[in-house]
Amino acid sequence: MHIDAHCLNGRSPAPPDRALAARILVVDNEPGIAALLASTLRMVAYETRVVSTGRAALTAAEEFDPHLVVLDVVLPDLDGFEVAHLLWATGRQVPVLFLSARASVEDRITGLALGADDYVAKPFNLAEVILRIRAILTRSRPDLSSVAGSRLLAYADLELDESTHEVRRGNRLVALSPTEFRLLRYLLVHAESVVSKAQILNHVWRYDFGGNGRIVESYVHSLRRKLDGLGPALIQTVRGAGYTLRVVERGDR
Repeated sequence: MHIDAHCLNGRSPAPPDRALAARILVVDNEPGIAALLASTLRMVAYETRVVSTGRAALTAAEEFDPHLVVLDVVLPDLDGFEVAHLLWATGRQVPVLFLSARASVEDRITGLALGADDYVAKPFNLAEVILRIRAILTRSRPDLSSVAGSRLLAYADLELDESTHEVRRGNRLVALSPTEFRLLRYLLVHAESVVSKAQILNHVWRYDFGGNGRIVESYVHSLRRKLDGLGPALIQTVRGAGYTLRVVERGDR
């Protein structure tokens, strides 16, 4: 699930200015989810710290002074609702986004009634969570809105601009359909990681069932046709596993 930092603007992002960059505390005891969130948040220039227990979250809040907490409800020690209550009881009015597998209406009501800014159920769409985080920060800390994450994703000579909805390879503009744009964005966010057809269906088409992998094959073929004529092939097929956006050196073929 690792996302390489050089996916952003084709290079590693400069360390954010602590006085300007939004600081986000991720509290989740599922290592895979925590790593995915943290790497993506850092890629879009948020300063991020990860802990896996409620008590560690309370300690980290004192040390890290986050602008927002992404908080799981189910933790090995304290309930996430209790963690939020204890955070706010100290006078720290930090916004909280609950992210939890407890997705019942009652749980959502409990979290929002407690004072949370948002509640997202697992499994979640990563792009949606990032947008919700940006929206919360824009409301709560408008002074951070200008550094609340880059809108440009890049890998090698390929760039995708979320703000203008434009894709360029080298200096050439590439016309994509909305679905092709979403698929390419998903591959860019997970550059050099292998994503399965099922993951693509879930995150690009938002299917919560097996779906038909042929639609993925069709759109990957279309993307390759539009991109590969402008440079070396970037979308690689990993037999039996899925696809990855990766530069293949000649010696690796």
